[in-house]
Amino acid sequence: MENELILLTRTYDYLDWIIPRSHDFKRIYRSNITQRLVDASLDFQECVYLAQAFNGQIRLRHLRTADAHLNMIRCYLRLLLKWHQLSKGQYEHVSQMVAEMGRLLGGWIKAEK
Repeated sequence: MENELILLTRTYDYLDWIIPRSHDFKRIYRSNITQRLVDASLDFQECVYLAQAFNGQIRLRHLRTADAHLNMIRCYLRLLLKWHQLSKGQYEHVSQMVAEMGRLLGGWIKAEK
């Protein structure tokens, strides 16, 4: 239960960090990759909340879906780094946030199995 609450807090912190920065990305990226990043990030949060609300196989399904969204987030962030929309320092910071979210999610999935 404690890890679940920490995951929700870390997800909120991540969203609070990434969404304001997404407005600074070049316009050419905002309508596609930036929007996909924000959507995947919000979908991740929703899956975590849904997992918290259910038990059993339904919870596990939401956790696995959250894991898929987290993998998409990682991909979008790497692309934004490659296209110079994130500095190396920003990428390192957000990658650490995402890695922690992944560890917490992985622990929760493991506990559910």
